[in-house]
Amino acid sequence: MVLESILSSPHTLRSSSFRKQFTKNEFGSWSTLFQRHRYLLSALTLLAILCTVYLYFAITLGEASDPCFGLNGPQKASCHVEYLKAEARGKLKNLRHF
Repeated sequence: MVLESILSSPHTLRSSSFRKQFTKNEFGSWSTLFQRHRYLLSALTLLAILCTVYLYFAITLGEASDPCFGLNGPQKASCHVEYLKAEARGKLKNLRHF
């Protein structure tokens, strides 16, 4: 309601506050776009670097905690099966105590 009255007012439309503050040539250049969004681009760059470092350490350190780390092929598969069996037995023992 209030917005409609402001937009429909002829005096308000001629006001200099609603005019664009940049020229057509200024809007299209990459340097102007970079200058206007320098803080946002810097924050996104920092975020990308931090995410990359986090993923690097999550992947490299995450593999070492695997009980079957270093095994390949059928040995790794049988190791996982044995690990799951042992884990299931441990859960069953915990359930019997209740």
